[in-house]
Amino acid sequence: MSNYSQLGRLRVNSAFARFIDTEVLPGTGIEQDAFWHGLDKLVHELAPRNRALLAQRDHLQERIDDWHREHIGQPHDASAYKQFLTDIGYLLPQPDPMPQVSSERVDPEIAMTPGPQLVVPVMNARFALNAANARWGSLYDALYGTDAIDEDDGANRAGSYNPTRGAKVIAWARQFLDQAVPLAHGSHTDARQYNADDGALRIELTDGTQTTLADPSWFRGTRAEQDGSSGILLKHNHLHLELVIDPTHPVGQDDAAGVADIILEAAVTTIQDCEDSVAAVDADDKIVVYRNWLGLMRGDLQDTFDKGGRRVTRTLNPDRRYLDPDGAPFSLPGRSVLLVRNVGHLMTTDAVLDEDGNEVPEGLLDAMVTVTCALHDLKRTDGARNSRSGSVYVVKPKMHGPEEAAFTGDIFDQVESALGLAANTVKVGIMDEERRTSLNLAACIGALAQRVVFINTGFLDRTGDEIHTSMLSGAMQRKGEMKKLAWIEAYEDRNVDVGLACGLQGRAQIGKGMWAMPDEMAAMLAQKTNHPMAGANCAWVPSPTAATLHATHYHQVDVLERQSALQDRQIASIDDLLRIPVAENPCAWHADDIQAELDNNIQGLLGYVVRWIDQGVGCSKVPDIDNVGLMEDRATLRISSQLLCNWLHHGVCSRGQIEETLTRMAAVVDKQNAHDSNYRPMAVNTEHNIAYQAACALIFDGTNQPNGYTEPLLHHWRKQAKNHY
Repeated sequence: MSNYSQLGRLRVNSAFARFIDTEVLPGTGIEQDAFWHGLDKLVHELAPRNRALLAQRDHLQERIDDWHREHIGQPHDASAYKQFLTDIGYLLPQPDPMPQVSSERVDPEIAMTPGPQLVVPVMNARFALNAANARWGSLYDALYGTDAIDEDDGANRAGSYNPTRGAKVIAWARQFLDQAVPLAHGSHTDARQYNADDGALRIELTDGTQTTLADPSWFRGTRAEQDGSSGILLKHNHLHLELVIDPTHPVGQDDAAGVADIILEAAVTTIQDCEDSVAAVDADDKIVVYRNWLGLMRGDLQDTFDKGGRRVTRTLNPDRRYLDPDGAPFSLPGRSVLLVRNVGHLMTTDAVLDEDGNEVPEGLLDAMVTVTCALHDLKRTDGARNSRSGSVYVVKPKMHGPEEAAFTGDIFDQVESALGLAANTVKVGIMDEERRTSLNLAACIGALAQRVVFINTGFLDRTGDEIHTSMLSGAMQRKGEMKKLAWIEAYEDRNVDVGLACGLQGRAQIGKGMWAMPDEMAAMLAQKTNHPMAGANCAWVPSPTAATLHATHYHQVDVLERQSALQDRQIASIDDLLRIPVAENPCAWHADDIQAELDNNIQGLLGYVVRWIDQGVGCSKVPDIDNVGLMEDRATLRISSQLLCNWLHHGVCSRGQIEETLTRMAAVVDKQNAHDSNYRPMAVNTEHNIAYQAACALIFDGTNQPNGYTEPLLHHWRKQAKNHY
């Protein structure tokens, strides 16, 4: 223990202690002794409850497993099953009346501004900065550089600027303006000049006529730069957009009105992730995670990297300055409002040990450190702030039911007390991604009613937990079929229904999950409007470019109006939510279909695991079996590994078949990564390849993992790789 320092009853990794003492605490007003005493108290008072809650998860799983063992071969009795879950305390009565969220001091970006949301690994400074700066994005760039615009008729995007493609971009953007902020008469396509004078916006058309916006209140101000460019600021459906006027610009000079670009307010919020999208397995990794979050909260995070053969330093964007229609100056935030996702209650960390030498719960450490880092933002009296309302936003994942939600509230009660913060300064986002939380969502919200600012569905984790919870009930449907089943529709609808019934409208975000294909923007534009239509006032996207394009959906749909229309809808059925996604007759599946499912899941599993284990990459674009790049994190891995475990357990496939598929798919993944100089091939020596062995463990030992989580095995094998390489 020579690399640990004794601080009260805690033994703290010495490098971690120095980081806290010399980087985190200066400027917060918190003395070193006070911080370590607060953490000591937090750990030794709450770690036993943490362990008890995890034991309760295991106990309930054992009871459910026993139920399925006792009913093997019998027709499923949905009524008896529901009563059983009620009797064991897994399914609780729905609160009556429904609890009402009462969170205060919530920034308008969270309470009132529907829009795209990014989730980014805070462990990567460059990605963290890109996401934080994605509050505003160029619509022209987003269209030009993606498949949102087709390449027909010579409109290819490779090489230097293509005027043919540019013309298609401009035509698409003008049509968007006509839909979002139409003119009183005529079309933006025919605009020859935009004039802002006397507090109003007037548009001259190519036929010489004058017009205005259909709703003059959309005009919010102007921007003027020393280089002669200017901007016309509009606002529609709670989101801003700016027409960039620059007749000297290569694009603007060919535009009748001199429009060089359209800048959209896009990712109004971003989750800086310490959890599923990072690979942080020890004290050194946690320092990297916390240091980047600290830099964001202080406003001084920067990263220097090579781009196009030159060195680029990225920093946080400043606020954007405008003049209102009466000529008074004002500014708009230049950055997303940042939330930080802590880890769940399961894992422990070697950064700090308790008085008995045990690793402390990682979630307790995350709570104390991430909120302490945020003190730099809370105490700032000038300059750009993250929260102008004086709150800290923490997303808490993988909670199982209201008792665990209440425990999260108690954690932040103690953190606030230790740091001298007002009660409920820390706001909480509830990830509705575990079965026991979905079934009891209203009670979970009620347990955190004064803190809730966010609820969100997560199909992948939720399905992984569904499979693991009902592992012994039978062979599960193929992964692609899961999304078509009644339980998943009930899950998505019920999240919105319960959120609205609990008063989240105008106070908090109701979110939907990730668009996983960052290169498929045409498909995203065609499909992802379903999220705002479902009543979600935020939805996840994989990149700043995707955020800019997804922002157009929020101009098509007024989400707050949509939520009002959904208020009176009957809450989705709990009985549908309890339908277990067991295949009706897996024996009738064709052998080729079974093998195709194995190939698909195992290729994806290997492609993700090899980067996680060998390179410490927690989230990346992993090519699937058809070479379509998919954004993968641990949630994807959880569903794939649990489905394979389930099929193996029920004899849909054999161990030998999975082993053969693993070997064959390892060669496929090696080929897909041949361009990566840091990649370590698996197929040449699978027996001694650490990443390959980790993938095998996730499948063959997956039924024994708590709630089907992948973290324990991933952490174990990543530590092996760090020690070996």
